[in-house]
Amino acid sequence: MSKNLIKELREQTGAGMMEIKGALTEAGGDKTKAVEILRKKGTLKAGKKADRVANEGLVEAYIHPGSRVGVLVEINCETDFVARTDDFKHLAKELALHIAAANPLYVSTADVPVEVVDKEKEIYKEQIKGKPEDMVNKILEGKLAKYFEEACLMEQPFAKNPDIKVKDLIGEAVAKMGEKVVVKRFARFVLGN
Repeated sequence: MSKNLIKELREQTGAGMMEIKGALTEAGGDKTKAVEILRKKGTLKAGKKADRVANEGLVEAYIHPGSRVGVLVEINCETDFVARTDDFKHLAKELALHIAAANPLYVSTADVPVEVVDKEKEIYKEQIKGKPEDMVNKILEGKLAKYFEEACLMEQPFAKNPDIKVKDLIGEAVAKMGEKVVVKRFARFVLGN
């Protein structure tokens, strides 16, 4: 393991030296696999932080060139110190840009009203009429998952890197900053709508 590789991974992930060495050992020196291992561990760390209170943060604004689309997004963290860091501000900018591009309707699946979910199920059941009963539930689950991926910010593929979801991007930020990070709400404005 070279010191340069460890340093590079530390800058990229924000993980501790021992975590990086462990991930590189587990990955057999493969940088990509080590990052994946660290991401998985970062997600676990994010889960431990889930019950903490995030009442600091900032509101980020983004106006698309041409001034026809604008976004306001409120992102919270645990401390004012983290809210003022360049990493946190960068995350807020990335999320505002993503919201402008991807047009989510809700922050997460928990925010989707029950009546909307019921209406979607009704539509999908109509579409899959005549399918074998044992397949209906699987097809219904798949169609709902696809709906959530399109409508919910956290489930959407990140605009700048479709290989990860927005919730993974936030999970990486949690691992790097060491604090709970929450997208509280957003508003997307389109001229004429």
